[in-house]
Amino acid sequence: MTILPVILAAATEHGIEDSAQGDGGILDTIFKILHDFGVEGPFLLSQIISFCVVAFVLYKFAFKPVLVTIDERQSKIADGLKYAEEMQVKLAEAESQHKEILQKASLEAQQIVNDARAIAEERISKSSQEASSRAAEIMTKSEQQIELDRKKMLAEARSEIARLVVATTSKVLAKELSSDDKSRFTESASASLVESSN
Repeated sequence: MTILPVILAAATEHGIEDSAQGDGGILDTIFKILHDFGVEGPFLLSQIISFCVVAFVLYKFAFKPVLVTIDERQSKIADGLKYAEEMQVKLAEAESQHKEILQKASLEAQQIVNDARAIAEERISKSSQEASSRAAEIMTKSEQQIELDRKKMLAEARSEIARLVVATTSKVLAKELSSDDKSRFTESASASLVESSN
């Protein structure tokens, strides 16, 4: 950019000189300006060709692989970002599933506890009823046994008292009683004992 004004200024000066000389070719003026700056046509052409060859070689073996590598890296970065986003979505899904499973497990555990409590209360109630029923049955049997024992004792006591009465009566009367007399005294003693026990 800084060379262009210098070339234009030099061309303008040479243009004025050439117009004063009368040769009048703009191309001659440009070639003369380029010659004044040390630019030779064949060298310029070889430099342009060299520049094109170097540019082609650089593009083919330097810039193109670098651009390919940059594209690959950008692709990998994009894939990595896409993968990261997918993993975030999967992580969010996994967390929601985890929360859902925990809630279900909590509800199931609560249901199991409630069922266990209900079963325990039912068994306790059933056991309590069975115990009450057994206790009532034992009480009834005990009362029946006591009544049987009482009746048995009374019967034994009657027979013993009757025997004693007969023995005492026979000693008092000092005579031997007949079996009819013994049974009569026994029945009368038994009857009086029954009346006294009731």
